[in-house]
Amino acid sequence: MLTYVQGIVLGALQGISELFPISSLGHSVILPQVFGWNINEQSPFFLMFLVATHFATALVLLLFFWKDWLRIVNGLFRSFRDREIQESDHDAKLGWLLVAGTIPAGILGLLFKDQIQRYFISAQSAAFFLMLNGFLLAGAEILRRRKKRESSNIQGSDARIAKLSLWQGIKVGTMQILALIPGFSRTGSAIAGGLLNGLSHEDAVRFSFLLATPIIGAAAALELPQLFISGNIAAITVALSGALAAALFAYLSVKFLTKYFSTEDRTLAPFALYCFFAGIVAMIILK
Repeated sequence: MLTYVQGIVLGALQGISELFPISSLGHSVILPQVFGWNINEQSPFFLMFLVATHFATALVLLLFFWKDWLRIVNGLFRSFRDREIQESDHDAKLGWLLVAGTIPAGILGLLFKDQIQRYFISAQSAAFFLMLNGFLLAGAEILRRRKKRESSNIQGSDARIAKLSLWQGIKVGTMQILALIPGFSRTGSAIAGGLLNGLSHEDAVRFSFLLATPIIGAAAALELPQLFISGNIAAITVALSGALAAALFAYLSVKFLTKYFSTEDRTLAPFALYCFFAGIVAMIILK
């Protein structure tokens, strides 16, 4: 059982590391071991705790972008009604890109999540993959710079994202499968995929946040009722305290990151360096 302090700390950590490209699951596995907390990461309660904090993060993303989601959902309905996607209907095109990007990660996540995380759940392996996550972020930046980029005069982030093809949307969404391995970041993988498919940092981050909402929210909503069905009041209150902390820090994180990447000269380099050195330090400590 987690204490309230541990629950709040891990909740705050999840709210930050889920949206920063530094792997929330990896940090949730590594830091309890580094702090010497006697926590069984494979226990049903700990998994339900993680589900609660993920649900809180998804809810924050939904509320933060609620106006955008209204436009996107309306665009999808228009495409159903008209039985076509108008070239000028950026909301409909973005909606179908999100559908295309969500399906592969959602299906493979449901099929293989438990097997993958059971195999890689140790803190040592999470630290190793956190280091590899740093290489992924750095590699995406290097490949993006080498790739010839065409200047775009399209105004509006959603309009620029909507220029992606459905196949490109699938490729970006599929990158999120890496996040099933503790240490790899879902946000980082999606941003890297966006950059490699021609998006700017600002647009890749926005697309990543929009992709995160249905994936995190649906996965958490499916499992969250089990926490309340258990009837364990202590477990429920600790999970709620962690979820509140996750929600607060997720809101601060999305505010910071959307502003940080609104300037074109901002890159993933600081996050890549953090993941690389944090992974090395954690491997040394946990050796």
